[in-house]
Amino acid sequence: MNNKYFKRILLSLALLGGVTASISAQGLRSSYFLEGATYRHQLNPAFTNESNYISILPFFVLGNLNVGVQGNIGLNDFLYPYNQNGYDLTTFMNPQIGTEEFLSRLHKNNHINLNIDMSLLSFGFRAFGGFNTFDIRLRSNSSINIPYSMFNFMKSGMTNEEGTHYNIKDLAVRSNNYVELALGHSREILDDRLTVGAKVKFLFGGANVDARIENMDLYMSQNEWHVYADGVMNGSLKGAYFETDETNSQGHNELSGFDVDGGGLGGFGLGFDLGAAYKMDDFVEGLTLSASLLDLGFIHWNNTLRARTTGEYTFAGFKLPIVVDGEDNDPGTLDNQLEDLGDDLADMFNFYEEKVDGGRTTALAATLNIGAEYALPWYKKLRFGFLSSTYFNRPFTWSEGRFSANVAPVSWFEASVNYACSSFGSSLGWVLNFHPNGFNFFIGTDHMITRVTPQYIPVGNANATVSLGFNITFGKKKNNL
Repeated sequence: MNNKYFKRILLSLALLGGVTASISAQGLRSSYFLEGATYRHQLNPAFTNESNYISILPFFVLGNLNVGVQGNIGLNDFLYPYNQNGYDLTTFMNPQIGTEEFLSRLHKNNHINLNIDMSLLSFGFRAFGGFNTFDIRLRSNSSINIPYSMFNFMKSGMTNEEGTHYNIKDLAVRSNNYVELALGHSREILDDRLTVGAKVKFLFGGANVDARIENMDLYMSQNEWHVYADGVMNGSLKGAYFETDETNSQGHNELSGFDVDGGGLGGFGLGFDLGAAYKMDDFVEGLTLSASLLDLGFIHWNNTLRARTTGEYTFAGFKLPIVVDGEDNDPGTLDNQLEDLGDDLADMFNFYEEKVDGGRTTALAATLNIGAEYALPWYKKLRFGFLSSTYFNRPFTWSEGRFSANVAPVSWFEASVNYACSSFGSSLGWVLNFHPNGFNFFIGTDHMITRVTPQYIPVGNANATVSLGFNITFGKKKNNL
């Protein structure tokens, strides 16, 4: 990977979370209370399916695909319309974009999570006194945290002639990518009032990166900018190695990129899911409480790449105004603007390789789900639910509360409409689930896009997901109502 691409990666990390996709897509949470949803056992291993099922990618198209992004910032916070026609875009670094206009949109800590979860092979069947599941899933969980001070430095620059000081802490990126083989079993006990379930997961590591700037002080003067940095980046990818450039003032070889020679499994791990659901009819008719704890486990990576930035060095600063081509007041194409900004960011982060022998172990990011569902006594096909979800991945931890109305007017169709409030703002979700005899098809979202700019950039926080799947079902249905 050459220097140009390495700089573009740094730009992606700064603007969009680079390689975060926070990617743990935690399944389609909008389907948590739908009895006919094939994959809700991925949200709570205690949930049993109404039918046996099988899905094999690609023979049945997509058995279960979840792709999403979550954040308390969005693309429209960084890209602005430039000309009167409203279609040409420029970055927030353009001098014609006011500093206060840009910074007022940001938070003390700005988070982006990117999520991908795809089932490669999955089936479930009744046997051994309960319901059993087998899953092979591709999972990617990525997150980034960018502090306000980072953007303030980039946009404001020197604010007085005597010099300006910026302190940047907790600039962090984490990405975990692996294949999961999961075996699950759930069963009903206590006269069918209590259902318990568990999964054991065998994990096959693909790639991992964990980078953090613990502390960075920037002192800006008329002549030069001094940087005092303390940060480390750990990565694991089979066959990967760093490429180095010239030697810096501290005698270290600066990184210019990385490359991959060969490939293969990067590591192995183990994980567990636990869940339970209890029907409270003896106390409140129609009330069911449930809880699950997902992804308790670890991955041991066979090799480690480590880069560090520490000590003092100088930084030339960002090149303003951004003029790439055309007239003096023309910021140039957006692609060229982003490339130039990426060049500047690459110069700002002065990493060098640190030799490491052996591997490293990382923990999975766990999720806690707590649910309450109430079915109307006079019309049990209409149910209301509340789901609390907390994702533990410090400093990228987030929480969400989702209220839903769920209806199953006929035996082969059900739907949910829900509203969520989370660390990333509020969002509207829905799901349609068709499950007649012979197949199951579902489509839905936990975060629906409601407004876009003329360039089709979503307005508001970066919250958008899409989930869909098609599966073959067989065997006699179990009536859960």
